[in-house]
Amino acid sequence: MTQSVLLTLGRLPKGLDIARSFHRAGWRVIIADPARDHLARASNHVAKTYRVPPPATERRTYLNALRDIIKHEAIDLVVPVSEEIMYVSLLAEDTKLQPRILSMTSDLIHRTHDKGAFIKLCQKINLTAPETARSDSNEALNIARSGPFIIKPIHSCAGDSVSLHDQGAAFIADPDRLVQRRIIGAEVSTCSLARNGKRQATSIYRGTLMGGTVAVGFERIENEAVERWVDHFIHSTGWTGFVSFDFIIDQAGTPYAIECNPRTTSGLHFFETEDLARAILDETHEIRFRPERRMMQFWSCMEELQKGFGNAQKTRAALAHLVACRDVTWSWRDPLPLLTMPWTARDIIKAAHRDAVPFGIAATRDLVWTETGETVHDPAPSASEIRPR
Repeated sequence: MTQSVLLTLGRLPKGLDIARSFHRAGWRVIIADPARDHLARASNHVAKTYRVPPPATERRTYLNALRDIIKHEAIDLVVPVSEEIMYVSLLAEDTKLQPRILSMTSDLIHRTHDKGAFIKLCQKINLTAPETARSDSNEALNIARSGPFIIKPIHSCAGDSVSLHDQGAAFIADPDRLVQRRIIGAEVSTCSLARNGKRQATSIYRGTLMGGTVAVGFERIENEAVERWVDHFIHSTGWTGFVSFDFIIDQAGTPYAIECNPRTTSGLHFFETEDLARAILDETHEIRFRPERRMMQFWSCMEELQKGFGNAQKTRAALAHLVACRDVTWSWRDPLPLLTMPWTARDIIKAAHRDAVPFGIAATRDLVWTETGETVHDPAPSASEIRPR
């Protein structure tokens, strides 16, 4: 009997990679996404898609919708893709659900997503991270007086609302924001898959073309110090699932983790697609890297090319990526996702232009974590609250 996997997001290219991988492994792929259209919906590797409520504003109905899909489609495995893991991880507390959920406990997911709690966790397990404190604390004042610093929300993604400040600069004391010592150096990111505290694979990469605060071009690199840092974290936490980090590497070569994403990132694209599902299902399966060292997101690079008109340096950078780099989405066996993306992502593109924010920020605003008093054990709604597409 064919097994079924539920991916809880279909709008991002990394979700499409996972969908294609499970399809090639012989699984039936189901997608749940709050968007009316999305990238993976056009894929011939996806059996069915559902439109579900946005978790950021309708947590209870979102989780209950996922429960109904799991039951109706006889789901064997649930794989979160992006920011929605903050909500999906709560389903692991529901003892009535049968499928495995590729996630750590919700407590650890939320602890690592909280940028202040994550730094404290790093300090506890003896990993390098910059001094960080809530902006309404005396410690934050000391950080700001001692050197350049950063202010960021406790919960955010894609660099949303992050600002840089010089030593001694004034700032507003806000309990929902953090002051973090600014490390001067090169920024790199990682994406790892782990099982029971053992790393299965880690890609280390740097952004080579930026769309605002979000990289739309990437280059895979090697760095033993970063790899050792990641291994230590995975082992110390007993991590299972995807986990990603952003680092600043100082002039001495020491990596400082500035935040954790307890989920996938664009570094996933450097893994061989066909290996992803097999490694998720079998911890002994080795994940290979794609031969390409540099990759890009075609439509985002096209947008940067358009924005760069009149700026020779930006124009050359965008053209270089478009000419020399492989697109993360393109596949001859599954061409429609890339070709139809301007249409399937039209609502996100419209929101990004309207609000003057990068695509990556606009794409996750209905997924970001918000504090509410709801619980995951509220009674399930009627089947009409699920909207299959």
